[in-house]
Amino acid sequence: MHRAARVEDWLHFKRERSARKRGYLPTVIPYAGYGSTEWVRILCRVLLAKPEKPEKPARTAIYHRWRSDRRDAGIRGWRSFTSVPVNDVTVTIEINGSTHRVRADRGGVVDTVVKVRLTPGWHVARLHTDDASEPVDAPLFIVAPAVGHGIISDVDDTVMVTTLPRPLLAAWNTFVLDEHARVPTPGMAVLLDRLAATAEGAPVIYLSTGAWNVAPTLTRFLSRNLYPAGALLLTDWGPTHDRWFRSGQDHKRANLRRLAQEFPEIRWILIGDDGQHDEAIYGEFQRDFPGSVEAVVIRQLSPGEAVLAGRPAKVVKDAVAEQPDPRWVYGPDGASLARQLTERGLL
Repeated sequence: MHRAARVEDWLHFKRERSARKRGYLPTVIPYAGYGSTEWVRILCRVLLAKPEKPEKPARTAIYHRWRSDRRDAGIRGWRSFTSVPVNDVTVTIEINGSTHRVRADRGGVVDTVVKVRLTPGWHVARLHTDDASEPVDAPLFIVAPAVGHGIISDVDDTVMVTTLPRPLLAAWNTFVLDEHARVPTPGMAVLLDRLAATAEGAPVIYLSTGAWNVAPTLTRFLSRNLYPAGALLLTDWGPTHDRWFRSGQDHKRANLRRLAQEFPEIRWILIGDDGQHDEAIYGEFQRDFPGSVEAVVIRQLSPGEAVLAGRPAKVVKDAVAEQPDPRWVYGPDGASLARQLTERGLL
């Protein structure tokens, strides 16, 4: 194992032992998953959390609502990165009358496929650990065999303005900024909602290089800004067995290939931006799986964003001129992209 990974494991061990001494218990954080009528991909993470104190019976529903609003009103990104993952814990999955037991990885993440027969649409899996933790519900979207289209969208600077290419501002947005101050990209929620409505039963996948730590924050952001519900495919920051840091690009490439193999009949609409590597990754995917791409939708950064990201604005214009494939569309916001997709008969 890489030296950095051994150091990380040692730090996790120390933090976990200290947290357990303070009464913290394993808690399962569920994430939305997806699957077919014969299997589902279950995603969750196990963290140590302080058990909540029982509420006094005299407190009213209005008080509980006020307390919840107060608790969520000032959530800072850095809090999600101070949680303690539980290493190598067993998680029990209960779904449609069957029970499955799986092990979380070094970072407390469970990413597993369970064979089960389910009808198309939304379902729920019950997850819990052996430490008497409260069971939690993980939503699952089951894709019907007849569905022929799906949506895969990037997150940073695509559905949410995070200015990720600018390291200092990215750190500020991730670790300091109140989640309610995060800004949705203009028109993108309407675009994704229209795309999802056009192809009934289409799966929606949010594929990002962001860490699993921000999944609850991201889920609330998407729901609050009326983006269509879908599964999150994030990654786990930190060292791996053979390198200092995980590759975000490899994470995207691997999941795109996996989705193409899991749903060979689906043609995907790929949505991203031109501030990082989405164009190159989507281009490679289209070359390797030409039958799996319906359209590629690229949100252009503004001239100011492009310059600060280290990409001159003229390069953006050149990218549009050099892309002859009519399935590729470029635009600065959701309205512009929707108009072009409509003109091409894709929306």
